[in-house]
Amino acid sequence: MAGGASSSHAAVQSVCRFLRAEPADAPQTSRRFRFPPPVVTCERGAMAAAVRDCLELQLLELEMLLSMFPKKGEISLDGAAVPALQRYMRDGGQFLPPRLEYSVAVDVGEPEVKVELQVQLPHMYPHVAPQLFARSNALHRQQQLQLNTLLASHISSLDSGELCVCEAVRWLKENSLPYLENNKASADSVSKEAVVKETIQRMWIYSHHIYRQELRKKIFECAKKLNLTGFCLTGKPGVICVEGGRENCEEFWRVIRYPNWKHISCKHVETVEAEGSADNLRLFRTFEDLQFQAHGDYGLRNDYHMDLGQFLEFLKQHQSEHVFQILFGVEGKLADK
Repeated sequence: MAGGASSSHAAVQSVCRFLRAEPADAPQTSRRFRFPPPVVTCERGAMAAAVRDCLELQLLELEMLLSMFPKKGEISLDGAAVPALQRYMRDGGQFLPPRLEYSVAVDVGEPEVKVELQVQLPHMYPHVAPQLFARSNALHRQQQLQLNTLLASHISSLDSGELCVCEAVRWLKENSLPYLENNKASADSVSKEAVVKETIQRMWIYSHHIYRQELRKKIFECAKKLNLTGFCLTGKPGVICVEGGRENCEEFWRVIRYPNWKHISCKHVETVEAEGSADNLRLFRTFEDLQFQAHGDYGLRNDYHMDLGQFLEFLKQHQSEHVFQILFGVEGKLADK
């Protein structure tokens, strides 16, 4: 078994050296993936072939990343993404498959701190630049912006047609730590000068309706991933409240709007600051699924209206009665009991 594994590993190394077109004894950090641009004509068949060539390279790079990051959670990837690309490469089709998107949790040498590299690949990558974004809860917004600016500058300096996600991971490993150390030093300085105050943001989002199961699933998964509490009022109208870190709330708002949720708006944003733990500032303990049935238990459908009286009572229980008028333009009044 050991001999077979060694032989397989040697074969993979041989293929990678061939693709890199570099000698076997070249230093690891000097290796690059360079490929001649595909010949693209106006003919549909040639264009499809060019796209398939690019998708094959994208899957090759992803396979390498999965071997570099084998632990669970190090690479986050939609389980249906790779099979969709493979079907298109095998069978073709009139429509292009979804773009390949994933994220890599990069260990940058700081205990319990990761820098997440978010990757979105155009169909013609590596001959079209990828969309790369590095984020970490350990970085302030300005530091995160500076880190991404330098990352983009480095990637743009590489040769055209070069696979660069692995290189972006390597660059983040080597260049993120100074930003984290500066952030830590700044935090230590502030804690010595004044009492630490923590802040949370509460975002109130209104939609004409919320019905689709896949949309509701996306809302709950995103809230859980970003450690947000609040609720989603399903039906017509639909209301979402999320509370937590400001950057996490803004990331939630960005994600759920994409790509084409039209009938949605952020009606109100509250920022709350106090000494001590930010968790004590939250009005909600979890992210709840609310369904206040106005017309009986008929399930979710396009004429399914919510009982706003019950919703107002819920808001009152969570010290948020004032938001009712902001959301609906009328003052909420509870019936006398």
